[in-house]
Amino acid sequence: MSSQSSKFLKFGIAMVLILLALGYLAYTGVQESKSYYVTIKELHGMGDGAYTKRLRVAGNVQPGSIKRSGTNMSFVLVENDQLLNVVYNSTEPPPDTFKDNAQALAEGSFGRDNVFYAKQIQAKCASKYAPQQPNSASNSPNSSGM
Repeated sequence: MSSQSSKFLKFGIAMVLILLALGYLAYTGVQESKSYYVTIKELHGMGDGAYTKRLRVAGNVQPGSIKRSGTNMSFVLVENDQLLNVVYNSTEPPPDTFKDNAQALAEGSFGRDNVFYAKQIQAKCASKYAPQQPNSASNSPNSSGM
């Protein structure tokens, strides 16, 4: 084998190894960022599969269930007649719209102790995004005749 073909072979092997490493990193990155959206009822019915996946669960925050300690917080999500205890531990404080009866989305993992450990939470206050009620003063015709 000539020195020229030996250089091409080494270069080809190096390129294949680099491409394999990049492919592996891309695959593992996608797997770690992937999360499954489930309802509380579906979560309780998943069995052992619930403990190994990154999940997103939505529901309404049960009134009186929010307990804060710095940026750590625990609360209960309610969906129909299903309840889910959630613990949120993060360096980020919860959103300002996170309060009783708010619609919330928790992303994290489900523990074997039947507690959902959220790494991120999102909330919206239903009244903030509800259509504005018509006001009789703003809907009255202009009295100046314009």
